[in-house]
Amino acid sequence: MKKTDTLTNSEMQVMDALWKLPDGGCVHDIIAHYPEPKPAYTTISTFLKILQNKGFVAYKKLSGKTHTFFPLLTKDEYTATVVKNVKNSFFGGSSSSFVKYFVEKENLSENEINELIEIIRNSNQNQ
Repeated sequence: MKKTDTLTNSEMQVMDALWKLPDGGCVHDIIAHYPEPKPAYTTISTFLKILQNKGFVAYKKLSGKTHTFFPLLTKDEYTATVVKNVKNSFFGGSSSSFVKYFVEKENLSENEINELIEIIRNSNQNQ
């Protein structure tokens, strides 16, 4: 994955399905994770090719035309990359500016704010 590569909504749906398949899966396994109406086989195949070209997915050939696809990074690794890119692009790399924006724009409840304070306190104790 290149630093600038992000997933479209449709690509994210495919990756979400793959992340739920611990040993990877074939196109039919991925489709099974979609709600009705399910996407066409060829649609998922196309997205898998795109994801492979972007470096998010690889595959192993099983037998005949059957391939097992698997993610090349975890959801947590992808999330960390996206958050870092947003922080760097929009907040000059400042974590405090990023958190401030989030807190101000999300209209957090008092409970959510207290939970964030507790997370920050616990994080500082673990360092």
